[in-house]
Amino acid sequence: MTEISSSRLRNMLATTVGPAPWYWKTFPTLEVSQQRFLWTHHGDQGALAYIVSFGLEEEPDRARLALNTYCRPFSVTDTRLGVWCPEARGIRLTCFDPAQLKTFDLAEIAGWFKPSSERIYAATGPIADFEVPLSLAAGLHKIEVPEELRSVDELFVPTSYAAKSNDDPAFALYVFYLQAGLLEVLPQKWFTMSQYQVGKQWITRAVRDSESHRIVGECFGAGTFLLDEDGCRLDRWLEKNG
Repeated sequence: MTEISSSRLRNMLATTVGPAPWYWKTFPTLEVSQQRFLWTHHGDQGALAYIVSFGLEEEPDRARLALNTYCRPFSVTDTRLGVWCPEARGIRLTCFDPAQLKTFDLAEIAGWFKPSSERIYAATGPIADFEVPLSLAAGLHKIEVPEELRSVDELFVPTSYAAKSNDDPAFALYVFYLQAGLLEVLPQKWFTMSQYQVGKQWITRAVRDSESHRIVGECFGAGTFLLDEDGCRLDRWLEKNG
């Protein structure tokens, strides 16, 4: 087998979308009808602390969409934006048409949005919205995917996973094959409560290497890693913290 380049994997992972607000610079930008939509992080102080908003480049004070912590946007098409986020008992996936989104003044959400349980705020609802439970067993599952999201081939969703003991997986990768209407649940057998500080350490993002077809990811507080061919076991650390 050809040696997998660690530096190439690290470079690929560096551009992979991670959770708001910490990875907001990795979020996809869109250009719709010759209008450019950009992301803005509102800092770590004040009533809009840690909120990331989405709006037209020429309207920096008018938002079309606001994301709370742990949301990840993704490109659906050249003109459509998806956002996934954790909910109380599941993973929510949405699709927005930026051209349809109405503007709102950020003062409307100042103070209440950050501490609320709401992950996504918009004056215009999504054109598609569905949720899958966190209680799914390992393996492949058929799911009903709205037509508006079916152009997405593969989407990696790192999520906490209910561990029955200290040696059971406490994290999983939900791999959505939206075109095919399938979801693969990959419990991370190496990430257990006996080995890691769950909560302080967590998987932030993951992506598939197009050359080796292996999954590479990042674990906050631990480092970047390469998974085994089964996608559930740790092959090796590409870079280890501490």
